[in-house]
Amino acid sequence: MPSAAAPPGLWIAGAGGVGREALDTALAAGVPVAGFLDDGRHGDTVRGLPVRRPAELEPGARYLVGIADPAVRQRLAALLDGLGAEPATLVHPRALIAPDTVLGPGCLVMGGAYVSSSVRFGAHSQVHYNATVGHDAVLGERVTVYPGGNVSGAVLLADGATVGSNAVVLQGRTVGEGAFVGAAAVVTRDVPPGEVVVGSPARPLRRDRPGGGPPAAGDPGQARRASG
Repeated sequence: MPSAAAPPGLWIAGAGGVGREALDTALAAGVPVAGFLDDGRHGDTVRGLPVRRPAELEPGARYLVGIADPAVRQRLAALLDGLGAEPATLVHPRALIAPDTVLGPGCLVMGGAYVSSSVRFGAHSQVHYNATVGHDAVLGERVTVYPGGNVSGAVLLADGATVGSNAVVLQGRTVGEGAFVGAAAVVTRDVPPGEVVVGSPARPLRRDRPGGGPPAAGDPGQARRASG
C-alpha cells in the first residue's frame, strides 16, 4: 500500500532549541509548519505539533534543518534530500535582507538579524537573532552565526564555520572550513580550517586540557544550543 501523502506545510528537522526558534520564525512569517523530525523524540508532540522520524518524510515534502551543529545539519540534509524532500529557506519578517543578497536553499535567518548588500549564502546556513553580516560577505554551506555575532564586510566563512555569540570577524578576514570562533572573540587575522579560536584578539584554543574543543570556545550554554 502506498504511503500517505505528507501533510501540507514545512517540516523542521530538530525539535530542540534551534528547531523551536525556527518554528517561531515560521509562525512570524506566516509559513505553515506540519511538524518536527527528530529520531530522539519521535511520537511526541512539541508545541502542539507531531514529531516523526526523519526517515519517514515523504518525497516532495519541504524541510528546514533547525539544528546549529554543521555536521549534524549536513547529515540530516543528505538524508532528507535522498528521500526526495526539498529544502526551504526561512526568513523572519523582522530580519533585514539588503538588495543583491542571495540565500541558498535551506537557510534560516532569525528575527533582528541584518544582512547587508551583495552577500552570498550557501545551502543550509543560519544567521541567528540580532546577528549581522556585512556587505560582500560569502557564507559557505552550513555556516552558523550565533546571536549577536558581527561578521564584517567581505568576510569569507567557509563551509561549516561557526561564529559564536557576540563574536566579531573583522573586514576581509577568512574563517576556514569547520573552524569555530568562540563567544565574544575578535578575529583580526584569518582562521585556519578546523581551528578553534577564543579571546580578543582571537588566538587558537589550547588543547592540552581535559575536554578541549569547540564547546569550550564559547559559553557552556552555546555548546548546549548547538545540539538543538
